[in-house]
Amino acid sequence: MTTDTLRGRPWPRFRIERGGWLVAAVLIALVVLVPIAVLAAAALDADASHWAHLAAYVLPQAARNTLILLAGVGAIVTVAGTGTAWLVTAYDFPGRSTLAWALLLPLAMPTYIIAFAYLDMLHPIGPVQTAIRALLGFDSPREFRLPDLRSLPGAIFVLGVVLYPYVYLSTRAMFATQSESMIEAARTLGAHRLAVFWRVVLPLARPAIAVGLSLALLETLNDIGASEFLGVQTLTVSVYTTWVTRSDLAGASQIALSMLVLALGIIWLERHGRRRQRFAHGRRMRPITARRLTGAQAALAGVLCWLPVLLGFGAPALYLLAETYKRLHLVGGVSEQLLRGLGNTLLVASSATVVTLVCGLVVAWAARSLRESGGFNAGRACARAASIGYAVPGTVLAVGLLAPLAFIDRAASGIVGNHGALLMGSIGGLVVAYAIRFLAISIGSVEAGLARIPASLEQASRVLGETAGSTLRRVHLPLLRPALAASSLLVFVDAMKELPATLLLRPLNFETLATWLYAEASRGTYEEGAVAALAIVMAGLLPVVLLARTNLNMER
Repeated sequence: MTTDTLRGRPWPRFRIERGGWLVAAVLIALVVLVPIAVLAAAALDADASHWAHLAAYVLPQAARNTLILLAGVGAIVTVAGTGTAWLVTAYDFPGRSTLAWALLLPLAMPTYIIAFAYLDMLHPIGPVQTAIRALLGFDSPREFRLPDLRSLPGAIFVLGVVLYPYVYLSTRAMFATQSESMIEAARTLGAHRLAVFWRVVLPLARPAIAVGLSLALLETLNDIGASEFLGVQTLTVSVYTTWVTRSDLAGASQIALSMLVLALGIIWLERHGRRRQRFAHGRRMRPITARRLTGAQAALAGVLCWLPVLLGFGAPALYLLAETYKRLHLVGGVSEQLLRGLGNTLLVASSATVVTLVCGLVVAWAARSLRESGGFNAGRACARAASIGYAVPGTVLAVGLLAPLAFIDRAASGIVGNHGALLMGSIGGLVVAYAIRFLAISIGSVEAGLARIPASLEQASRVLGETAGSTLRRVHLPLLRPALAASSLLVFVDAMKELPATLLLRPLNFETLATWLYAEASRGTYEEGAVAALAIVMAGLLPVVLLARTNLNMER
């Protein structure tokens, strides 16, 4: 055994293999960055007349609607998420323990599904308005009807009640780690409870609120189904209609580039808003003690917390169950086309999960194995570059992938003489898009799992002559099973729900549950679409329940 080995310096074989991991990580990062670069090049290389037309007729209205939508949804998710997180953390009232996890349930509802459900429930001749007219003594919608949900305010409401858990989740974790002593000190100085919340608690929670808000806004920017169902012309809808309806790739690229700039602006604002935040607390920090509420105060707190759960999950879920029962009872089963869509969904989602998990493991392991070299960590830079795909809306990513996939197909045809589509308009293209979109989830989960594994295990393996690959396989992978399982579950469910990229890149006559629901809602056949929507929601419930259990265990 050499002295260099005992000092923890890598053997030449270990160093060479570590370089191989870096090469693989660089290639994965380049695959993520290529569609973004192609998109920018296609948009900037287009004729100036395209920009003039977009600037005059498309971008003003679409950008205005998108900005208003982002502002409205941001206000709802901030108020609902922060308010419910504080009530559940700082106060004790009946149902509090159940609400701690129930407030996460809307995460299982994709935005296009909740829009689909509310469109039918709040229709002028739907169950809600019919019941209201019966109570008020009106006979027809001409005498009384609620404001039309197909509007910008309707889209703000629908997206807000389903996306507030992003703020609730991050803010609740921040509230749970705040010290009771700071609140007691403020109270000793004469501040009442409302002043303590505004001047002490809320400023300390700003980083968590900013993180949750940025995630909610990125999901809003990525949405296409809810916005189109509700008749709101956003930038995302404009990209889809420009490419699909007019076959104008240059125009779609220019709108998509505008969306990308907006998405990066949201991320920059989130990081800029908390750039100077610094926190410190003593080792014996005492968590916030929940204050017991009784009577009217307890009832009000319960209503304020249960209302978002009812609007964001309870009412749509009950609607889907009722409509699914009607469909199965009247027809006697599920249609063959829907079963085929379910099979396609499982095939694409499982394939994308495997690819995403392997790529995330490679990138995270490259960052881990190169960390000891000091200075610039190329592996960590690759991990950050590969994670940018999650911030890119699915429609933008799909448009950016069109040219690279077509180029690969032409190159493959020239080599093997096959003129069929290998990636463009194929399942392979969908898998690539899903992997790029959700790679950040895999990388983040694996990095978090690796951070819990002591470096001494890796050093011991090196001393015993193991390579980087064998160390990963024999030491780290068994310890990473929980992180890999959680990551695969999240990626699988997100892939099942993905709609924008699927609409643009799917093969001809290829339906997933998401596209099937989109088509049924567009035709107004809600009973058939409810079956697909319920299947997606049931699949999304599992990771939400696991997430809730994890948070509760961490708080204990």
